[in-house]
Amino acid sequence: MKGKKIASSLAAVLMLTGVLSACSSSNNANGNNSGSSNTPSTSTNAGGVDTSKEAKLVYYLWGSEGVTNKEILAEINKKLKADLNTTLEIKYIDWPDVATKYPLLFASGESFDLSHASPGAAVSYYTLATEGALTDITDMLDKVAPKLKAEIPEASWQNTKVNGKIYGVPSLFSEYTPAGYAYRTDLLKKYGMTEIKTIDDMVKYMDNVVANESFPPINGKAEDAQNMFRMLVDTTDMWLNAPGISLNELNLVTKSPEDYKTVFHPAFTQEFEDWAVRMREWGDKGYWGKDVLSASLGSKDNFRAANSAGYLTHAQDWIGQYGGDIKALPDSPTSFYTFAEANKKIKRKMGVDNSTVISANSSNPERSLMVIEKFMTDESYYNLIQYGIEGKHYVIEDGVKKQPEGFNEKTDGGGFSAWSLRNDKFVIPSDTENPIRKDLFAEWDKEAIDDPYNGFSFDPSNVTTEIASISNVNAQLGIQLMLGKTSKDPKAAVAEYRDQLTKAGIDKVIAEVEKQLADFVPVN
Repeated sequence: MKGKKIASSLAAVLMLTGVLSACSSSNNANGNNSGSSNTPSTSTNAGGVDTSKEAKLVYYLWGSEGVTNKEILAEINKKLKADLNTTLEIKYIDWPDVATKYPLLFASGESFDLSHASPGAAVSYYTLATEGALTDITDMLDKVAPKLKAEIPEASWQNTKVNGKIYGVPSLFSEYTPAGYAYRTDLLKKYGMTEIKTIDDMVKYMDNVVANESFPPINGKAEDAQNMFRMLVDTTDMWLNAPGISLNELNLVTKSPEDYKTVFHPAFTQEFEDWAVRMREWGDKGYWGKDVLSASLGSKDNFRAANSAGYLTHAQDWIGQYGGDIKALPDSPTSFYTFAEANKKIKRKMGVDNSTVISANSSNPERSLMVIEKFMTDESYYNLIQYGIEGKHYVIEDGVKKQPEGFNEKTDGGGFSAWSLRNDKFVIPSDTENPIRKDLFAEWDKEAIDDPYNGFSFDPSNVTTEIASISNVNAQLGIQLMLGKTSKDPKAAVAEYRDQLTKAGIDKVIAEVEKQLADFVPVN
């Protein structure tokens, strides 16, 4: 089967079982009831596609199934049956399983139709496209989804192209996801501070927390090692993440957007050694729990339990968690320190970062594309997949989406992690989302930079053994360094880390990345 073509490129990916992976997730969706007749109104669409035979599509989404998801899906299927003689079955890859089961979905050759894809996923969109796992929709767009093609700007389509062909439908949702630290502003005022804009400000805040509170500044688990590494990269000169090693661990970087073809591992720099020393100091000061490597509860959960002064995440997650944070701690609003902001290297998210793709093993690629078009260009479909059923999952008051009176998440909750289908023009402001989003993103729009690696697909097949070995080193010594938990002095531990990376083949991986980058031109 076509899907099995990519098995070799997934060998390394499947060994990265998520020791360091920190995927902030939310299954909060609510919607609009726009049901219609069960009888198809036509046997062909405007493009002449024969819809006389019913198509039953399988759509894989990340996350768990909400309590009332079947009810929402029944409403969606009423409309799809009437309009396209099509129904959907949604299958779920739960969050803890994404790193392993998502790559296997394509490598196994399983017959399914739709899924989410991203250059930053456990297996890259570009890799899936290059290795024959996805359907080429370039010519199909004009025939079966002309409205969808017109809706998405040409620049966004260009970013999805691989060897001149389109293999995914990019999101139309404006988004920024730089990493940072969400902190309590009530405590900030208590300590006589106004904001956190630098690492020194963050240290001052955390010192005050340790001195005055019964909980630590960051009360998380091993996954926070990744966020500490992100802080190092985002606050150091113009360093940017580079391909080659999963971004869910201590990865490669380049010195600047302009010098993107020169790649290195930060471990071999003085900045990294200094950072490791700092992380030991932070750990010894009590900035996080002594059991951080074995802890099972994340910093966000501890924060909402009033057992932490902040949590590490990315900006969009902090914005989306606003309602939950306020509900848990109504007298403790949060602000956000964005690590990359001071050096003006917040990267602009491209539509391809969240794309909907059609499997190369789909029996109904045209009908699949027509369904994507419905979800992204028809507001009644959009509301259902994004929000649920109006009146049951949400109500709109003064243009703001809220939960209905008496709503109980345990019995009424539901929704789909269908980020790839989002469209700015249909987005309804929510009372659970931080209202700062619009102004903050508008400010970042003025000076955001493009990711120089947009459009680049690294093929790891020549270095799978090395990548697996490096991942093992990262999962052992790497996370200990980032959380100040090495058994040795941090400088000695860095020397050991460098030695282990060298033995694992880091130089060979870097050479392979640079070799593949030699003729690459960004699609921005």
